[in-house]
Amino acid sequence: MTSRAAEIASLLDVSSVFLFLITLVVFSIPVFIIFPPIPVERSDALGQTHSKIGIPEGESNLRDQYANTNDHAPRIHSLHIYPLKSCRGIELAEATLLPKGLEHDRVFCLAQLKTKSRTRPGAGAATTTTSAAADEPSASSTSSVQVDEYWETLTLRKIAHMANVKVDLWVPDASKHSRQLGPTTGDDGSGGGNSFMVVRFPWRSPGVKGIVESVAAKLSRGLSAAPEREFMLPMSFPSPDEVKARGYSQAEVTHFRSVIPALNMGSELPTELALYLGLEPQKLTLFRLDPAQRRQVFGSAPTLDVAGYQPEIDFQDAYPLHLLNLSSVRALESKIRRDADIDRLDCRRFRPNIIVSGLPEYDEDDWRSVQFKAASGQDADNSLFDVSCRTVRCKLPNVDPATGIRHKVEPDHALRHYREIDAGAPKKGCMGMQMCPLFPKDVVPPHLQSTIRVGMEVVVLKRGTHHAL
Repeated sequence: MTSRAAEIASLLDVSSVFLFLITLVVFSIPVFIIFPPIPVERSDALGQTHSKIGIPEGESNLRDQYANTNDHAPRIHSLHIYPLKSCRGIELAEATLLPKGLEHDRVFCLAQLKTKSRTRPGAGAATTTTSAAADEPSASSTSSVQVDEYWETLTLRKIAHMANVKVDLWVPDASKHSRQLGPTTGDDGSGGGNSFMVVRFPWRSPGVKGIVESVAAKLSRGLSAAPEREFMLPMSFPSPDEVKARGYSQAEVTHFRSVIPALNMGSELPTELALYLGLEPQKLTLFRLDPAQRRQVFGSAPTLDVAGYQPEIDFQDAYPLHLLNLSSVRALESKIRRDADIDRLDCRRFRPNIIVSGLPEYDEDDWRSVQFKAASGQDADNSLFDVSCRTVRCKLPNVDPATGIRHKVEPDHALRHYREIDAGAPKKGCMGMQMCPLFPKDVVPPHLQSTIRVGMEVVVLKRGTHHAL
């Protein structure tokens, strides 16, 4: 027995073990290529032909938002879009300005299936019976109760976890060449392909699969990374054939007091998203508007005669653009009741498109017209805006955009106590301004567009009163 063990040990010398390990590695490489231990993400594939737009978080222009921002001339400090309404936004260095606001802003919205009851009159005469126990007449009416179902937009005000749903936007990059797809340019050298939105949200599967997902996330994105689920959508509006092939349908979605006809794209949503948001999968869907049928804006917006076009929106609440003054946020911050859950006010709580700095606090309250002028040497268009009304705030800013945690009272309490400034919105606070872009009168649709960039000078052209409608 001893001699047999010695014989085996002699066979397992160092060179044999080394050769065995080399063989194992060589045979494992093709296996890992075909079945990678770290799942391939959509961004990995898109990266071959597209570039992700936006400023990385570590390079954000809002890194200094808590510092003194009045030590320079008034300028655009930061730009933001929210392709999926009420979900995480994307910060930009420059943006294309369209009649509907910033390109790619609030193109999609999530919606929840709701029910409401109403009484429906019936046919025939009512009958009356008498209750022996109570000795009182009881009427048996021919009316009946009908339960109607309808879709209603979801916002952070209702589901705070939407703040943790992240959105990436990928646009074609003509300088890239895919090994699988070839060049991303057309025959004429122009950029080809489509832009895509990739939506990511925290999700870990139960059991062993969840453990593997956690390990894979940390290997691919760092030790602090958590597993995520994602899905992808093209930014172009689908053709009739695509609508049919992908199971989309026309439906109506309610947003505040508006009933909006839109395209129901719920077939694109993974079941896990509804579960993450605390909803039943069959009661969550996704909508987008046909760009040719956007909602026209009236109210305090400039008229067709004044603007040369009728302002329009996708899933914005009321107006194409929301402007916020950084100094005003800091002033409101001094009024909040601080506690362990809120100490500073991140201006992203107010979900602005355009953040300006270098201005006195609340200077924007009486703006009626403002211009953004290109800085010296900056390749941008001078842009003009009608400042249509103040932004009347709901409780949505109580949600921390970085964590998705809702504070019970702030900043809503401070807004109502210190920013009740509009006679048209009693007992409500205002913060920020709603705006509509104006374009040169010699330019006609569909060529109404310009570019705005961070650093552009802010010039107030006209001041006046506002009254919320």
